[in-house]
Amino acid sequence: MSLFNIELPTLSMDDVIHWFTFNPKEPLLFNSGLFLGFFIIFYLFYIFMRKTFHVRLLYVVLFSLFFYYKSSGLYFLILVGSSVLDYYLANVINNSTNQAKRKLLLTLSIIVNLGMLGYFKYTNFFLDGINFFTHSGFHIDDIILPVGISFFTFQSISYIIEIYRKEIEPTKSFLDYLFFISFFPQLVAGPIVRAKDFIPQIYQNVLVTRDNVNEGMLLIVGGLLKKAVISDYISINFVDRVFDSPNSYTAFENLMASYGYAIQIYCDFSGYSDMAIGIALLMGYRLPMNFNVPYQSQSITEFWRRWHISLSTWLKDFLYITVGGNRKGSFGGFFFPSLFFVGVLGWGIYYYQTSIIPLIIAIASIVVFGLTIVFSKEKKKSLFTNFNLLTTMLLGGLWHGASMRFIVWGALHGIALAVHKIFMELIPRAKDKQPSFLWKVASIVITFHFVTFCWIFFRARSFDVALSVIDNISKIEWDWHAWMVIIEGYKNVFLLIAIAFVWHFIPKKWMEVPHALFNNSNVFVKSVFMGFIFWIVYATASAGPQPFIYFQF
Repeated sequence: MSLFNIELPTLSMDDVIHWFTFNPKEPLLFNSGLFLGFFIIFYLFYIFMRKTFHVRLLYVVLFSLFFYYKSSGLYFLILVGSSVLDYYLANVINNSTNQAKRKLLLTLSIIVNLGMLGYFKYTNFFLDGINFFTHSGFHIDDIILPVGISFFTFQSISYIIEIYRKEIEPTKSFLDYLFFISFFPQLVAGPIVRAKDFIPQIYQNVLVTRDNVNEGMLLIVGGLLKKAVISDYISINFVDRVFDSPNSYTAFENLMASYGYAIQIYCDFSGYSDMAIGIALLMGYRLPMNFNVPYQSQSITEFWRRWHISLSTWLKDFLYITVGGNRKGSFGGFFFPSLFFVGVLGWGIYYYQTSIIPLIIAIASIVVFGLTIVFSKEKKKSLFTNFNLLTTMLLGGLWHGASMRFIVWGALHGIALAVHKIFMELIPRAKDKQPSFLWKVASIVITFHFVTFCWIFFRARSFDVALSVIDNISKIEWDWHAWMVIIEGYKNVFLLIAIAFVWHFIPKKWMEVPHALFNNSNVFVKSVFMGFIFWIVYATASAGPQPFIYFQF
């Protein structure tokens, strides 16, 4: 039909059914029109329920489960089932005075949660390892990874551990706990919310202030621009093409694709986090900051204080400290790094006939890591600290994906953290003395390029592809004319990459002016601004809403 000669889309019952049923190829994404429609309707009712308690919680839980159903189908039952078990075990642990019983139930909960995660995420990884050594062909084809399982599993584990440590009290009802676990803004890709930070907010009156709304809207707008305009465009039109077939492209294109992926994954993941935090603010809840301009970091240690903050904090509190931290060693703290070094050395020897790079990486990693202990003035403390750091980063890499690529990515970061610690020990900075501007710039450049190098292993679909990208980049030659031809051919891509990096490095104080202008604008101006942003997102969409990178984790 038409209205004033404007064609309007027709709507059938099949379309309506499609909106409410699971389609594995079309999950419900923050950057989709369908989510916008659902959220507007949800929010209108939510505003009227905000002064209630149980009704509001039940309403949000039902919408959250529907949101997860649209992302993972009937796997939402796993979320509910694991929540029932952990809620019950947490209450028993809290009420028990028998330490052995409390520890046993905590262990049971962790085993069940990690066992569930291990089945869906790592079964075929271990089978592939068995196949490699036995030349067999074991594989299970019908294992589908539920979206966000790594996130809500870690969130559930943190809750029961904090109950065990007597850091928090259990929720007052199962509904309250399910609200905490299933809260849809952060359910499928974080931030990973700690119980002690979020649960107290459940029992407070919901207060959605004008400042909350303004901050939330700006975060949502910024997240949409990062994800739908920048990340998706440079991914589809350049980065994916190069990483799919690196040998078909020049050394310069391989290098630019590596830089492109560095900003793509940042815009993709921080964009999701911004939208999640913004949506939560519109509902009266505050989620923790997950990214703090990480590429401005002057060291790899600082990088991990700025990148995926909720995960790095979780790993520090529940893994690094558990295996001993900087105080003592443990079996786990020594086992995983030792296993890695044996494995990576074997990997280097295996690939030697194809490329010497893996063997160089293997030997260099062992030597460099060993030197961080040998050169330390407190060798025993450094031995514990560095092995525990490496264990944390190895398992952090494995958390990201069931592949040796992710383990090597984590190992590189773990070794770099050990190197930075010994560097700071041997060349300490004078107290209260700020480094020079040139030192800051050099530190940022070196840190960024190390992180970008590691991203190659993270992004490539296999080791062979990662090594091809690295090998191609190593052959780069100065050819300004050829570079300009490539830049002209991908001018939109390179323009967006440049805009993204400029945006990333803009001082926070400079952003206070546009934020103040938005905050002080009237409703009409804000509506026009939001409409313009949504139009930009729609007009620049490359191929429909693209899934977020971290959905696969």
